[in-house]
Amino acid sequence: MEKNKCKNCNKEIENEIFVLNLWVCPYCNYHHTIDARDRLQITADSNSFNELGKNISSVDFLNFYDIKSYGERLKETRLKASLDDAIIVGDAQIEGNDVALGIMDFGFMGGSMGSVVGEKIKILSNYSIGKNIPLVIFCTSGGARMQEGTISLMQMAKTVSSIGRVKENRIPYITVITNPTSGGVSASFATIADIIIAEPHALFCFAGPRVIKQTIKKNPPPDFGSAERNLKNGQVDMIVNRGDLKDTLANLLRLFRG
Repeated sequence: MEKNKCKNCNKEIENEIFVLNLWVCPYCNYHHTIDARDRLQITADSNSFNELGKNISSVDFLNFYDIKSYGERLKETRLKASLDDAIIVGDAQIEGNDVALGIMDFGFMGGSMGSVVGEKIKILSNYSIGKNIPLVIFCTSGGARMQEGTISLMQMAKTVSSIGRVKENRIPYITVITNPTSGGVSASFATIADIIIAEPHALFCFAGPRVIKQTIKKNPPPDFGSAERNLKNGQVDMIVNRGDLKDTLANLLRLFRG
């Protein structure tokens, strides 16, 4: 029988048990990274998701090249991740509650935020306003997409402005922080929600522990950037196990709906 090894405790987990437990280790509760399609399947009601902006894709407008061209990286990643970019957006239902739903995917170039991610969040925000339904975004990212230069940094302002209009219309906005969420995403739309939920032990910070250590020449605290430390410091409102996330979101949506 096929088995998986937990990245945290190194214990072997039978594949069927691993999937049934939503890719969470049954021994140490370590929440393994999952892709956007799997996240969608365990979050939204069956057959309720209608994708928006599906024909938008990134372009190598800077002719960026490191060890290979950005265009080549995009082709490879699209095939590997079966996605056009690092986020999917659309309208859905969560236990019968209508939502504008966005889900980021770390498997697409580290969930990096480029022009397409920013544009899709704008589209989703406008849809939330037009339909007067809550906005929910699952976040995971290593930061801005360096292959798009300054344009990628501009998406911080673009996403915050777009979601600012959602808040001006008094529409609820919820983010779910998954491991890892850092850089430009953590410094923009991930942190301006009405309610910020995090999965256990998710890394949530601007610069990661390795970068901090290189900068200050000291070891950061062992729990630096963890969801638990952020909860203690008021950066996160609640920590919820993956198996309880759908019910928690549904309860919050019902509460907001009144």
